Amino acid sequence: MESKMKNTDLAAYYFHQGTNYYSYEYLGCHEVKKEDTFEYTFRVWAPNADSVMLVSDFTSWDNGLQMRKNIESGIWELVFVSSESLIGKCYKYKIWNRGNCYYKADPYAFHSETLMNTASIVCNIDDFKWNDAKWFEYVKSIFHKNSGTIFENYYYSAPLNIYEINLGSWKTRDGKSNVGGKNYLNYRDIADELAPYLKRMGYTHVELMPIMEHPYDGSWGYQVGGYYAPTSRFGEPKDFMYFVNKLHEAGIGVILDWVPAHFPKDAHGLYEFDGQPLYEYQGYDRMEHKVWGTRFFDLGREEIQSFLVSNALFWFRKYHIDGLRVDAVASMLYLDFDRDPGEWIPNDEGENKNKEAIAFLKKLNSAIFKEFGYALMIAEESTDWPMITKPVSQGGLGFNYKWNMGWANDMYEYVESDPIYRKYMHDKLTFPMMYAFNENYIYPISHDEVVHGKKSLINKMYGSYDEKFSLMRAFMTYMIAMPGKKMTFMGTEFAQFREWDYENQLEWFMLDYPRHKEMQRFIADLNNFYLANKQLWEIDNSWDGYEWIETNESNWNIISFKRKAIDKSELIIVVNFSPVTRDNYTVKVKEPGKYEEIFTTDEFCYGGKGVINSKNIKSAQYQEQSGEKQNYFNIDLPANGAVILRKVSGKVRRV
Repeated sequence: MESKMKNTDLAAYYFHQGTNYYSYEYLGCHEVKKEDTFEYTFRVWAPNADSVMLVSDFTSWDNGLQMRKNIESGIWELVFVSSESLIGKCYKYKIWNRGNCYYKADPYAFHSETLMNTASIVCNIDDFKWNDAKWFEYVKSIFHKNSGTIFENYYYSAPLNIYEINLGSWKTRDGKSNVGGKNYLNYRDIADELAPYLKRMGYTHVELMPIMEHPYDGSWGYQVGGYYAPTSRFGEPKDFMYFVNKLHEAGIGVILDWVPAHFPKDAHGLYEFDGQPLYEYQGYDRMEHKVWGTRFFDLGREEIQSFLVSNALFWFRKYHIDGLRVDAVASMLYLDFDRDPGEWIPNDEGENKNKEAIAFLKKLNSAIFKEFGYALMIAEESTDWPMITKPVSQGGLGFNYKWNMGWANDMYEYVESDPIYRKYMHDKLTFPMMYAFNENYIYPISHDEVVHGKKSLINKMYGSYDEKFSLMRAFMTYMIAMPGKKMTFMGTEFAQFREWDYENQLEWFMLDYPRHKEMQRFIADLNNFYLANKQLWEIDNSWDGYEWIETNESNWNIISFKRKAIDKSELIIVVNFSPVTRDNYTVKVKEPGKYEEIFTTDEFCYGGKGVINSKNIKSAQYQEQSGEKQNYFNIDLPANGAVILRKVSGKVRRV
């Protein structure tokens, strides 16, 4: 979709109103091909500058060419005519303020240098040939099936199983270290390997840790320098387009991690861009995040709203992405986020709510869903702020999903504990259902939980070597059966013991060892079982899709529940978080008849001990104290294991 405000006064007007959602078509560098020449228009917003010059490979890096300022808009402009194309040439803006000089990269550049080099690069991103129409036909059909207006597309009636990845450390060239940036794979190389891998493993989407240009590897991408430029570490912009297109051709969606809360204080970046605070908050109570060493965006300033909303839409429009995971939402919402008393100023109602951030997030999500009703807008929000995933029209912030970080923290504490003491922690299993439908949740096993001494998922599991693997299989089955969407970080699928290290690739050699190869096989089968059984994903947002069977067996560390589909079909899930096998364990059911086990974590091929139940389990009745008859059947429940059963009624899908 193209705007009609590329070179008009309206473009600047709406930019200052906070409603130019195509601001990247007006600001930045844009090429127009003439008969015998190439015309390049450069525009940059720097209202506080005394002078701005274009310095570059094609002018001079010392003095360059003087740009002309529009006094009213604070936008500096230069039209440069060349006899040859400047694509691939580097440039910056030399900005003077009160006698001081600053060399700044273009905030709207589509392509940038990377790592130690920080110039912007002239680039054309408009002639890539996409081949993902079928993918978007599928995606649109999912979102429009059970949703209302385009402003209320907050329910995704399909399986959603996300693989979170850091492109620099999934795999490297020849397995070598990435220190110095010499051994990155290209976007195209990664896509060619990643697409079939994710398809085989049963994932529906990949979520990329930030790929917008960032100067420092150690920030993992969360200190963004070039919001409109996919990082050059892995190739050029069209290489990244190939990546997205390849994933879509394989039936895999692409979600980007997006950072609108803060930006780094690198000299070439947005930091005090025209010699004084511009993109950041002006007041010292909101300007800086001390722990991160970054600046907060001034979300109440209209030009910043145009910059950020345009940027979010840019990735959907130009790169065909499927969604954004919005980082650090809590840091935007709370005025006292990570601040001590006396370091923050309440709002006009005496509260700690950042009203500008609230309004910005509502504006952002409204703009996204107005144009892309099939988008995934996911909040990483670590508090209990209400209505994160409710539509703006209903008073919510307008996201359609939120990470359930509380569940993750509770479950990690539970599985790290000695089973003897888990009976005192049984609420870690049951309490999440008290709030399970307050928001639309994604259950995350994220990068944040496998670094800095927190241990990898397999190493969080309590017990001996073999017990760790069996407990992880039970944990993953429990997660996949919970009402909500799923996300796991790369390397989890084959139980990497080492914590994630951004400078080195995953330990793929671990697949030479039986338990790790078995875990990878298990995760693939579990994921594909999830995809094939609608009871596990069709009703994720209400009690209509969930029913407890047994919640009170804390002494045995066992829970059981049902998952239901719209057609009332059910699956029975029984999870044993104890290292003791329970023979003839009783499962209560409402309907008499025959039941069968259709998935178990204890298959020999997964590294289990082969505690397998019959496909012909007959229910019986017994008399309860109340006088009512209760149906039940007995199964052998494996130690640190989980089983999934269903009533025999037609064809059963078994992996």
